[in-house]
This record gives sequence, structure tokens and C-alpha cells, in this order.
Amino acid sequence: MRFDVLTLFPEMMESIFSASILGRARTAGFLDVHCVDIRDFTKDKHRKVDDTPYGGGYGMVMTCQPAVDCIRHVKAQAEGTTRVIYLSPQGKVLTQQKAKELCSYDRLILLCGHYEGIDERIIELEVDEEISAGDYVLTGGELPAAILVDCVARMQDGVLANRECYEKESLSDGLLEHPQYTKPRVFEGLEVPEVLVNGNHALQEKWRREQALERTKRKRPDLYEKAFPEGDTPTQK
Repeated sequence: MRFDVLTLFPEMMESIFSASILGRARTAGFLDVHCVDIRDFTKDKHRKVDDTPYGGGYGMVMTCQPAVDCIRHVKAQAEGTTRVIYLSPQGKVLTQQKAKELCSYDRLILLCGHYEGIDERIIELEVDEEISAGDYVLTGGELPAAILVDCVARMQDGVLANRECYEKESLSDGLLEHPQYTKPRVFEGLEVPEVLVNGNHALQEKWRREQALERTKRKRPDLYEKAFPEGDTPTQK
């Protein structure tokens, strides 16, 4: 899968995508991420990409021409299925299920707004969908874009060690993940549950399922109710 991140701060994004798991995946060729500078497409001799809003108000608004030309330039080079996404607090909040849906595309073009936002006509002309990282406002779309790339990229073949790394974790089946432990067996008087060290894999799986259900019901009752809307008693897997 290829990601094209359209931004005014490509150096900021490169530092994120060049480190850790994503960086290793890019180097190994499992992940294709390109950071495109929107300023390179402005026709203004001063490389200006924003202007004051019509109707008054605070701040500046990103202008149509650089963003639209940038999107069209990237789209013209695209092969396969493509989706243009604008990272915006007005979009639907990103979920694990949405990330799985986005995996079906060959290429995601992510537009990062800045200042007070972007001219609405950019959305009307070129954007397929708006996605939010959460119900809060940030200074730009760069961090939400990085979150979306990370979320989708880790489900691509070769990025993680194996499919179980993302198929058996929090939210993969609508529930929170069970507690995790590692060495030492005892730390400051707190012990690893006996079931995890007794070698009985069937009991361990049963414990993990029970803990996932209990943790979800206690920490995220909204998710629990969504998973079991009729109040059904969940069966053990």
C-alpha cells in the first residue's frame, strides 16, 4: 500500500515515518510512504498558501490552488484504487474497523490542513472523505495523518512479525485486550497470574477471553454494550 501525505511540513512527517516499525518497514519495502510539500505547487512567487477568510474571523485559511493542484498531481500518478482523505475534526472519528476498511485501497492520499482550515471548495472538488483523530482540535492535520498511517500500515503484510500481532489485540474484535505480563515473575510484591505460567494453553485462552470481557465492561462499557447490545451473556471462545 502507498500513502501520500500532502502537508506544509514534510520534514515533520518524515521524522515520524523514518523511525521505529514504520521506518524499518519502509526500508524493507513493505511500506511506501511519500511526504509531498503543498508549497511546491503554489503559483505565488512568495510560496504563499493561505489568505484571510471571507466574512471576517481570526486566522488564515489554506487557499484552493496549491492544495487542489497538489492533489491532482498525486492522483495523476496513482495506480489502482485511490481514496483522498482530509484529516479534519469534522470528519468521522477513526476506528479500528475504519482502518480495516481503508486497507482495501491501493493508495491513500492524506491532505493535512493547517491554520484555520482549508477552503471548502478543496473538499467539494477533490476530497472523498473526512476523518478525525478524535473530538478535539489540533494545530494541523499532520499528527492525525501520522496516526492514520500507523493504524493502517501495521495491518499490511510484512510490517509486523505476523497477523496475530494485530488480529488478537484491543479492538480487533470489538473488545479491549487482556492484561499483558513479562519477566520478572514477581515485581514489588505483585505476581504474574498463575494461569499464565502453568502451561495449560486452554486455560490461558479462557482466562484471556474472560479478562478481555471484564476489562471492556469495566473500562469501556460503551464498547461492551455495542458488542452485546441485547445484554446477552457472551460465550467463551
